[in-house]
Amino acid sequence: MVVGAAEAQFHVLAVDDSIIDRKLIERLLKTSSYQVTAVDSGIKALEFLGLNDEEDQSDIAEAPSVSPNNHHQDVDVNLIITDYCMPGMTGYDLLRKIKESKSLKDIPVVIMSSENEPSRINRCLEEGAEEFFLKPVKLSDVNKLRPHMMKGTSMENEGNINEGKAMEEIQTPERTRTIYNGFDVLS
Repeated sequence: MVVGAAEAQFHVLAVDDSIIDRKLIERLLKTSSYQVTAVDSGIKALEFLGLNDEEDQSDIAEAPSVSPNNHHQDVDVNLIITDYCMPGMTGYDLLRKIKESKSLKDIPVVIMSSENEPSRINRCLEEGAEEFFLKPVKLSDVNKLRPHMMKGTSMENEGNINEGKAMEEIQTPERTRTIYNGFDVLS
């Protein structure tokens, strides 16, 4: 498999209520050869992923662009990057819903915020966020996403075989180069 072709297959769901920030992250991700779906709220992200509360089902049936029958298996999102502070549902709330879902819990989630609050950052990381980026997001931040997506796709392909080893190799931040499943991964 050619690494360039594999990169083009990575699909990122970007969630931000600010159109400027949403367009910026979308452009940075596309520049890095990712497929991007951008939505403006946590609710729309859950609808896109097919994870909806029972009381939301009636609203979804009326939305022309979203099918209530969407499920993660059909969507194939490799990573979710979301703003922390959004009206209605915060990025933290979205993170919790994703990590509580059987079908979505393995999708890596990255939180972004313009506010550098250590308690907020720690809370998100403890809840399962892979990274916490301060806005404005830069290309160097986007370059940190690839190992998280590799982890997600490798686990899907291998099941639980060597899961601990895969997690250890990818999550070791001091490494700059890792051989993983025969691919050279740059951090």
